[in-house]
Amino acid sequence: MRVGPVPPWRPLAVVVRPTYAHIDLDAIQANFQAVVSHVGGRSGGVEVIAVVKANGYGHGAVPVARALEAAGARMLACADIEEGVELRRGGVRAPILVFGALSVSDLDGVFSYDLTPTISSPFAARALREEASRRGTRVRCHLKIDTGMNRLGFRYDNLAGTIPVALAGAGLEIDAVYTHFATAEDPAHPLFDQQRERFDEALARLSALGVRPRVRHASNSGALLRDPTTWFDAVRPGLLLYGVAPPEWAERLSLRPAMTLHSRVVAVKGMRVGETAGYGAREAVTRPTTIAIVPAGYADGLDVRLAGRGSVLVRGRRVPVVGSVCMDSITIDVTGLDVTPGDEVVLLGSQSGGVIGAGDVAAAIGTVPHEILCRTGSRIVRTYDGEPSPSASPATP
Repeated sequence: MRVGPVPPWRPLAVVVRPTYAHIDLDAIQANFQAVVSHVGGRSGGVEVIAVVKANGYGHGAVPVARALEAAGARMLACADIEEGVELRRGGVRAPILVFGALSVSDLDGVFSYDLTPTISSPFAARALREEASRRGTRVRCHLKIDTGMNRLGFRYDNLAGTIPVALAGAGLEIDAVYTHFATAEDPAHPLFDQQRERFDEALARLSALGVRPRVRHASNSGALLRDPTTWFDAVRPGLLLYGVAPPEWAERLSLRPAMTLHSRVVAVKGMRVGETAGYGAREAVTRPTTIAIVPAGYADGLDVRLAGRGSVLVRGRRVPVVGSVCMDSITIDVTGLDVTPGDEVVLLGSQSGGVIGAGDVAAAIGTVPHEILCRTGSRIVRTYDGEPSPSASPATP
């Protein structure tokens, strides 16, 4: 059978899914300024390193980074080289710190895109030093110390054995030294204070080894609010920038959530006693029930544990998620409400006095707010200040 040429593809209409996220960049800038004021930044000497890793905690890395840069952020931070390259290609000019471990394949990005790498192992230091030497240049780095997280970093109690070897020769300029707290949001855990003390000890050991950085930093969002003695020369807020604070210290900073997540009802139907909704047929209804179908599922980042635990807002009322969370949809119980297809559904945010925050969703399924924000799916359109919502432009048949 002869196959002819494939005709060029052309969409018949512009179709926008009813599930979308709106990002308030003004809120992100205001949250940044609130952190700056809290730590007495600039005039007080404490800088704020704005963390935009994981696609800006799900908010969109490039627009968020550019908004933070415009708000005065003098350094941004991301997880890996690829994220740093994306920011540079998006027009970000501020220094960009890369937290993650380096591999040989990453090294070109460090130099070609003027990124600030973290040295967290002797291997990374040697590879970076050799590449800098080959290029006839020096590279400014941050040195990470492992004070008890047991993830990346030079062990705090073995610096005399690792640092001289790692930093031998030319090519590396250690501009900063930092650590990361494992239990900053747990006021009862003793490791936080132990890590604080170990970092002080590590700084003294490094000084004796000739490493005297310009900047020291340790505070993530939780530590920033919990203990001013951890601020040192810079702090590294992440979650705070997006308007979410650890509940133990939330009252210490006035923040505005930056993300709202919206969808719409696409169908309303009835269920009889004993019937179930969704895959697995897990929970049979015990009364006549009215359900609504919402086109947002785990492919959009909704957690499957929301079934039977989570809720959404419809007409300002919290209604439960029932049945199972499917790939592309959820089922909600709207019994007793006058709900029709087209009604707005708020999965994250506020509606007519009702509010569902990232912390509420996290508590319902037993996780952290970071995960709720970061897992917002790639197929969800993100709109930003000044843009019309997708739902304002219905698809043309």
